[in-house]
Amino acid sequence: MATDCLFRDDAYLRECSATVAGLTETGAIVLDRTVFYAASGGQPADRGVLVTATGDKLTIDGASYVDTEKSEIAHLPAATTGLTLRVGEPVHAIVEWDLRYARMRMHTALHLLSAVLPYPVTGGAVGDRDGRLDFDIPEAGLDKAEITDKLAEMIAAGAEVRARWITDAELAADSGLIKTMSVKPPMGTGRVRLIEIVGYDLQPCGGTHVRTTREIGDVRVTQIEKKGKQNRRVRLAFAAPSELSS
Repeated sequence: MATDCLFRDDAYLRECSATVAGLTETGAIVLDRTVFYAASGGQPADRGVLVTATGDKLTIDGASYVDTEKSEIAHLPAATTGLTLRVGEPVHAIVEWDLRYARMRMHTALHLLSAVLPYPVTGGAVGDRDGRLDFDIPEAGLDKAEITDKLAEMIAAGAEVRARWITDAELAADSGLIKTMSVKPPMGTGRVRLIEIVGYDLQPCGGTHVRTTREIGDVRVTQIEKKGKQNRRVRLAFAAPSELSS
């Protein structure tokens, strides 16, 4: 039974009612629907709790896809829990919102970074305080301040961020949409989710994002590393409160 991944249509949905649809051999919990993002594409899984009908709380340390088609999500209970759920049991799923929202902001910032630096992406990671993208760039000479300023302009513009779906065939016919060399687009179900930052960027992505670039806040390029002959790693971080006041 496929999990209804509510976060794909509404990243701001913090909780939902659900039913336990299955249990894995390792004790992970598959729900019929969820707001928990499963680790994928460089973005870590959400954390949070499942609340039973009697009010008991089961801490969830993460979530992962059960199958290669990414249709079922297993929720990983904390190792210290003694609570056992049963198939068919109703629960209420609640994500740790501050963590989710910080990652939404950083993930959107990294999409902007890929627009500032229009080179093939060879890797990346989304964090709640920082993130990075690796680019296939034949020449060095990247300037941290210049990239930071360009990002600031895009963020201040308050560009709308929106999602839409296309078919696998449509993506195959327009391979220019694919920026990542190391991570394949989320294909296999017959349709692919695109994230558009209006006026700046359009690419396949299954992750969670903010509604406008202004929500990202102040980010800085903190480091540019040479990771091979043609590979450059660009790191972003949210500005510290002391930096914002200076």
